[in-house]
Amino acid sequence: MKKRRKWLLLGLGVTLLLLFGLSQFYGYIMKDQWNERSLAKSAAKNRAGLTEITKAQKSVWDNNSIYWVLTGKNQSDADMMVWVRFTVDGKIAESDNAIYAELISNGTSEGKIRGIISSELPGISIKRLLPGVYNGEYVWQLFFKKDDRYHYRFYRFSDGSPIGEEFSLPNR
Repeated sequence: MKKRRKWLLLGLGVTLLLLFGLSQFYGYIMKDQWNERSLAKSAAKNRAGLTEITKAQKSVWDNNSIYWVLTGKNQSDADMMVWVRFTVDGKIAESDNAIYAELISNGTSEGKIRGIISSELPGISIKRLLPGVYNGEYVWQLFFKKDDRYHYRFYRFSDGSPIGEEFSLPNR
């Protein structure tokens, strides 16, 4: 009976140690991402006037296009989106256009862009839709599946019109 209890306690201790190690590893891996998000939230509140943040999404198209896009409300309780540009090393860019804020009513809301997409591309399966930047324009980035292939397509935030060409990912 004593041996059984000893092995049970040893197994429980090893399991707890393993779980603790995994949680520490996860925290270490995610630390940079969490720091970037915190910097973006702080910048959106201090420099763009957001008072409440409801959503924070990271958008990366290429090395020159790393953005955190925050959705929330400003002092007037109006819905707003803020794009915060980051450098490759995880710092807010120091250029004049590093932070861009726009009222959602002046652009295309997520619901409206979903309506445009469903009428323009019926029968697709939307995998991800997030705001971002493409060729210097503020856009909605659509990742979808059509006919067993995955595609990317971009829509202007300002008016919901398609921009550029559709990117089709190769099948494996």
